[in-house]
Amino acid sequence: MTVDMKSWDAVATVAAIKNGSVSAAEYAEALANRAGKCAELNTLQSFDGEHVVRTATEAFQANPEAALAGLPVVAKDNINTTYYPTSGGTKAMLKHTPVSDAGVVRRIIQAGGFIGAKAGMHELALGITSNNAVTGAVRNPNNPTMIPGGSSGGTAAAIAAGIFPAGLGTDTGGSCRIPAALCGVIGFRPTTGRYSSDGIVPISHTRDTVGPLARSVRDIALFDGVLSGDNAEITGVGLSNVTLGVPRQMFFDNLDPAVSKAVEAQLSVLSAAGARMVEVDFAPIWPHNEAFSFPVVFYEVMRDLPAYLAKHAPDVSFETLIAGIGSPDVAEAICSQLGEGAMPEAAYRAALDVHGPAMRRIYGKVFEANELDAIVFPTTPLPAQPIGQDETVTMNGEQVPTFPTYIRNTDLGSNIGAPGISIPCPVSSDLPVGIEFDALPGKDRSLLALARAAENAMAE
Repeated sequence: MTVDMKSWDAVATVAAIKNGSVSAAEYAEALANRAGKCAELNTLQSFDGEHVVRTATEAFQANPEAALAGLPVVAKDNINTTYYPTSGGTKAMLKHTPVSDAGVVRRIIQAGGFIGAKAGMHELALGITSNNAVTGAVRNPNNPTMIPGGSSGGTAAAIAAGIFPAGLGTDTGGSCRIPAALCGVIGFRPTTGRYSSDGIVPISHTRDTVGPLARSVRDIALFDGVLSGDNAEITGVGLSNVTLGVPRQMFFDNLDPAVSKAVEAQLSVLSAAGARMVEVDFAPIWPHNEAFSFPVVFYEVMRDLPAYLAKHAPDVSFETLIAGIGSPDVAEAICSQLGEGAMPEAAYRAALDVHGPAMRRIYGKVFEANELDAIVFPTTPLPAQPIGQDETVTMNGEQVPTFPTYIRNTDLGSNIGAPGISIPCPVSSDLPVGIEFDALPGKDRSLLALARAAENAMAE
């Protein structure tokens, strides 16, 4: 059997290995060959083809009936692994190899899979372009002159390029969903706290989470079960039993025409398939979101990152790490917190004690009042843009700030801790567009069931 690296998802790959259609070693050899052909995309930070072939065979033989038996998985380079270094995409940690795997990596191994490579990323995960001055820019497989999104750009690009069937990213304000949307794959942010956070180079313990990226919703459901231990069945959902909230204000403001066209077309498809659409308004939530988002990130990164170094990389000081930051946008963000301009504790405490609870109340009331299963909106306001536009991008003829523009629609779900999934829209243009579904915190499996139904409807 010829291995189809571009279209086989993780479920199909594991099935083929288990039924003997292809051996774990043959699949791994095809993967290594594909990685070589796609090297110019710079998706992988660390990769050893011989190790992948050898480990695939060993993993399958050790656990041939497991959920991920023999499956190679790509992991963002801020997730601790003991075979490959974990650099966070920054100079001071390029040779840092942890002594223990991250909790999510141990889950992958227990399920019969293994980490086949570490993926390139935005430096220290503090950005959305994956244009990393230390390790080089990750390139979008749909158009190598364009960004793949970030900060999990390498993971998304490696899947979109047909190197790996699935992988792990991290998401603080959209970093699994944004690159999924820009590369044309599926990215899932689980309810915050659903997966282990042990052994992750952090930004914010309040907002960070690992998230899977893949080519199908069934793959996301598979990995969610492995990473969370929640194997509740993803039952078939009829869209005629689904109510979707459409938050026109903010989420649909000032969209790129290609995004607007693609998403509106899919809203019509979902409606025709029976989904009930209700326009909803989150207007009171935005002042709270603004008072929560950056205060939490800036206050916690200056404490969580040194704590990670002390525990996992004691030979790297925080001062050395800062001195080695190569990406100007990341250096500016970190250095802004070193002096009198550092985020005050009072703003941080207000974010956690006042604004966070207020957001969750408002969000929950909108869901309750409209009997919503999820809200639906464009994952990003615009598709991928050229590499190098880290400060500003052109949006409908105007220059707008890159980072806040791309995270505009994904940020709220992160701050509430809600699960969200970005699915590619069928589009006629050359660049992918993502449509996102967000649910209430804790409703991960029901959101995945809804996403399966939406995926099927959009594919017809």
